[in-house]
Amino acid sequence: MMEDYIIQLLKEKVIPAVGCTEPIAVALAATKAKELLDILPEKIEIKLSKNVLKNGMNVGIPGTDQTGLTIAVGLGILFGKSEDTLELLKNVSDKMVEQANNYIKNTPITFSIADTDEKLYIEAICIHGSSHAKAVIAHTHTNFILLEKNNTIIYSSDNNHRNNCVNYSNNNINKDICDDLTLKKIYDFITICDIDNIKFLVESAVVNKKAAEIGIAKEYGLCVGQTIKNNIKENIYKDSILSYALLLTTAAIDARMGGANITIYSNSGSGDQGITVTLPVVAFYEKYYNKNIYELESSDYLFIRALALSHAVAIYIKQKLGVLSPFCGITTASIGAACGITYLMNGKYEHICNAIKNCAANIIGMICDGAKNGCAVKAASGVFNAFTAATLAINHHCHNNQGGIVNNCVETTIENLTDIGKKGMMNMDDIILDMLLQK
Repeated sequence: MMEDYIIQLLKEKVIPAVGCTEPIAVALAATKAKELLDILPEKIEIKLSKNVLKNGMNVGIPGTDQTGLTIAVGLGILFGKSEDTLELLKNVSDKMVEQANNYIKNTPITFSIADTDEKLYIEAICIHGSSHAKAVIAHTHTNFILLEKNNTIIYSSDNNHRNNCVNYSNNNINKDICDDLTLKKIYDFITICDIDNIKFLVESAVVNKKAAEIGIAKEYGLCVGQTIKNNIKENIYKDSILSYALLLTTAAIDARMGGANITIYSNSGSGDQGITVTLPVVAFYEKYYNKNIYELESSDYLFIRALALSHAVAIYIKQKLGVLSPFCGITTASIGAACGITYLMNGKYEHICNAIKNCAANIIGMICDGAKNGCAVKAASGVFNAFTAATLAINHHCHNNQGGIVNNCVETTIENLTDIGKKGMMNMDDIILDMLLQK
């Protein structure tokens, strides 16, 4: 049963997405409300939790040279299909953008802060004449909890899992199994399971590497990846495994946050986290073992298990932290990547624990001040942190019990890290959002 739960976590939390997940989720809610209304809205009202508003205000929208929520909603209303979920805007053309801009110019679209304690909450109301329809997403980016038309409830869910466990009602996985999940159980499963159970994750590495190649080939966002590439040529950065990991990770995030019309695989609802979990592991494997993941063989178990471990550890910590947090998602992603890299260096459970402790000791304090082009710079910090943590761990060096939030027990260290995000930074999102709204 525990094995089934871990596989389910990986399948539900590692999924494709086009664009930053917050504005896409807002577009998804608006699209669903429009489908319920069954006519083009004359007015749209959007109510958002502070975290969603913060992450959607300034990020590039796929297929456009524009940023923010309004264009995402316009594209979703005119061209979106709710069944595409986080790939809602996967085929945006210039003509579609032009039509969407004309629509939003002539259609009132309002955004306000929802009266909710939920970190992830999106309420979209589409209005035409005396008719209106409402769609509400909460808890995760694609989880509809209410569908309503003209005050008649079409669907309602009391999906109030505050522990962020996967919905286990359909497969006989109970809450006790969710609560009993530990790092050791994840490690034991990933390292000995039938490889067929986890090889589906290879697609996440392949797709995310292709996104990186797009970011390297063309200027997007802050051009962090291209700058690193040029610095390697100029011998400012040495051509190394680390610089290759920095290049792939930042270039993919440049493209994604800069509005490239590309698919990436996300982790725990975050595309940047999905990129940072996968591409440092890809870079290490390709350079250290002289392999190419595009030519991966069925016998390359080491890479598949390292990739799965990276994904699973990031998901495990994110479950405790919450889907949206004052912490930057690079925090948990870099910890996952450190575990994957350590495993590729033939690290055992003890080394994995030490990598987590080393990573946690360094990465604490990286805040999320909204999704934007600059997220690629934070990812670079996360990649460097992952490599430092892994190489220290494999050489038997680790922060000890006196090392700040680090505890001799790795589970306590993880709890300390997530407590800072949940309890210690409770007012951080309010402060950051106020700063953004004053601009």
